[in-house]
Amino acid sequence: MNSYIGHPSQLSGVEEYRLIGGKGDGMRLLQVRNGLGLEFTVSADRAADITRLSYEGVNYSYISPSGYVAPAYYDQQEFGFLKSFTCGFLTTCGLSNIGVPTEDESGKTGLHGTISHIPADHIYYTEDDDKIVLHATISDGEIFKQKLVLHRELVCSKKENKLQINDTVTNEGSRTEPLSILYHMNLGYPLLDENAKLETTAVKVEARDARAQEGIDTWDTFLTPQPNFEEQCYYHTFEDLWASAKLTNSKIGKGLEIKCDTSTLDTMVEWKMMGERDYVLGIEPTNNRLLGRGELKKQNLLKYIEPGEAVCFRIEANFYRV
Repeated sequence: MNSYIGHPSQLSGVEEYRLIGGKGDGMRLLQVRNGLGLEFTVSADRAADITRLSYEGVNYSYISPSGYVAPAYYDQQEFGFLKSFTCGFLTTCGLSNIGVPTEDESGKTGLHGTISHIPADHIYYTEDDDKIVLHATISDGEIFKQKLVLHRELVCSKKENKLQINDTVTNEGSRTEPLSILYHMNLGYPLLDENAKLETTAVKVEARDARAQEGIDTWDTFLTPQPNFEEQCYYHTFEDLWASAKLTNSKIGKGLEIKCDTSTLDTMVEWKMMGERDYVLGIEPTNNRLLGRGELKKQNLLKYIEPGEAVCFRIEANFYRV
């Protein structure tokens, strides 16, 4: 025990609280501090995703105009997802669909699937001298349909400013199911502005569409907020086991690196949105393209998970000064 302090929470730890009022009324949040400058908030009612995140007092995450929205307000039709898309540092998308709304023989699925609007069935944390670990279980299942379970482990180091996301998706049903997942990691001001620079270890960068192709030569730089900006998305693909994307801002002297295990997350999507108030960079490790389940199936690109199978996804974020 540190004899200089009265209670461990003086330096680090986890505090739980609930929101009062507005569309976020009653939502359960867990605030994590590692004692070295890294702080973030986990939304237990939204798949144990991460909303706010700051490093040494500087905000890193983007919060959309919708703010906190409880899952009861979720509209899963078409693009209704956007009404409750808080963004935050992490929104998990899937597990039955990522990307555009889709329709196939299994029915209709809205933008980015439903997992981010499912409350954790169980969430708890442990802490020792080296780390804080949050554990959560999120069930994505229906009668007559998929029976998938997401087991999440968020590991926050107390020795360095590092956060690990270790997820395991298990198929607890008796039939083969589609499995699409995208980690929508959203970076905002002041880390993101016209002084920021993006670097990745990708061997190939592809524009998603004609609009993105217009900016293919400047995918790594950013504008001031623009009126009526149309989003641009790029696919980054890699050869190494661990993919890396770094965003640094020399003006404020801060940066971060996001890494993912390409054995199960073989692509990073870059979402470049330079709009006024819609000013955000998404670095999004994923296991597929944003075509929607129906189109992925037509192109024989859809990934599957077998009965009893468990698939692991690993992401690491490091926060630093520059």
